[in-house]
Amino acid sequence: MNDLEFDVLDELYFLIPYSRLKNALRLDEEQVKTALISLFLKGYIRCYQSPTHELFEGEVQLESDFRNYYYLASKEGLMIRHGAR
Repeated sequence: MNDLEFDVLDELYFLIPYSRLKNALRLDEEQVKTALISLFLKGYIRCYQSPTHELFEGEVQLESDFRNYYYLASKEGLMIRHGAR
């Protein structure tokens, strides 16, 4: 896991919308998008359409809709995050 992915996971202990995640990280949109895609493909994060509606893997369109989602670290993501450093 790279430093950027580590920083993203650090923000996802609780479900948060993309806008809040981006503001917390203070990075440009492309960097955040790249990290989110990588973490999602590894199974380290979950994506939600709304605070109560989790998206299944086939429903997630991070390339185009990443700004519209809420994010949360998965159990696997939290485990790797705590063992990564």
